Amino acid sequence: MKNTISWLATAATLMATTGALVAPAQAQGVIKIGEVNSYKAQPAFLEPYRKGLELAVDQVNAGGGVNGKKLELIIRDDNGNPGDAVRAAEELVSREKVDVLTGTFLSHVGLAVTDFAKQRKFFFLAAEPLTDKIVWQNGNHYTFRLRPSTYMQVAMLVPEAAALKKKRWALVYPNYEYGQSAVATFKELLKKAQPDVEFVAEQATPLGKVDSGSVVQALADAKPDAIFNVLFGADLSKFVREGNTRGLFKDREVVSMLTGEPEYLDPLKNESPNGWIVTGYPWYGIQTPEHSAFRKAYEAKYNDYPRLGSVVGYSAIISLAEGMKKAKSTDTEKLIAAFEGLKVSTPFGPIIYRASDHQSTMGAYVGRTKNVDGKGVMVGYRYLDGAKFLPSDAEVSKLRPAGG
Repeated sequence: MKNTISWLATAATLMATTGALVAPAQAQGVIKIGEVNSYKAQPAFLEPYRKGLELAVDQVNAGGGVNGKKLELIIRDDNGNPGDAVRAAEELVSREKVDVLTGTFLSHVGLAVTDFAKQRKFFFLAAEPLTDKIVWQNGNHYTFRLRPSTYMQVAMLVPEAAALKKKRWALVYPNYEYGQSAVATFKELLKKAQPDVEFVAEQATPLGKVDSGSVVQALADAKPDAIFNVLFGADLSKFVREGNTRGLFKDREVVSMLTGEPEYLDPLKNESPNGWIVTGYPWYGIQTPEHSAFRKAYEAKYNDYPRLGSVVGYSAIISLAEGMKKAKSTDTEKLIAAFEGLKVSTPFGPIIYRASDHQSTMGAYVGRTKNVDGKGVMVGYRYLDGAKFLPSDAEVSKLRPAGG
């Protein structure tokens, strides 16, 4: 009996010791998130985006992590180049042994990583690129997308454009996947809503290299009733400055993608246009509990106000964390199954990742721009639920490749 008690005591001691040794090893386990993005090429959006990523990682880890493990971000810059993005993704997967991939900003870069995910059978959450091809024509089993797509945001703006009852429209856009698809969708949807519409001028400019003088002059020469603009970033600033100088926008309606985002509206300062109909992010006026909590935490950490990139980065990490919790794993197939129909609480409220096309139902704010004391803001805005601006599952089945 004595020997039995002694053996049990020894076993208990060994188990306690082993437990003490094993527990820290488990606690030290990490989930590696590989993030690829155009930080040097698109800093206006991506610096706030990175802050959003880091805030979410801090919050998740402070709450105990995911499945007993802490999140770790491993970030690579793609230089705004699809080839560099694929090389970065390969390095993250092969050398860094990341569990998932996320990120990308420019549409053609996002498409390159979407294809990489398909070839490598690896989970990829496209955080920001807007091209519809990521979830439709080039959609695949391994790729999901967070932000409301080009189609969704154009569909939000078209009813506003049609209500203007303007017949002659001019178009200006960056000449790559995002700009091309935005204009194609605008033409298609506006023609359906207003069959007598005419498109009298079209200016496709090299991304980041707009010749604002010639573009503005060409648009003015066409004498349109209204303009649909897809330029953003530095291109937008040059276009607005030249358009103001030459009176292009005087007594002329403008409908503009993304211009209400503080990343692009703030730099315009006292040149900010009045009355443009835009999609954007009026961070200063959103009073929902989800957004108030996010804004408070963001401002406390960075002593700065959030931009749309901040919301996107934050929501990407929260989505990954929720998906991993639901899957109880980072296994690719289990994570895909968990993401199909996944519900996530974001600063914009609840969203769902649709099983049919892997697109989230995150929406956007639509309103008009106003120059207030030398600063551009959005007024008369409202949040539009992305779910209401997506095609049905039956329509999606015709858009996506078989088995995608």
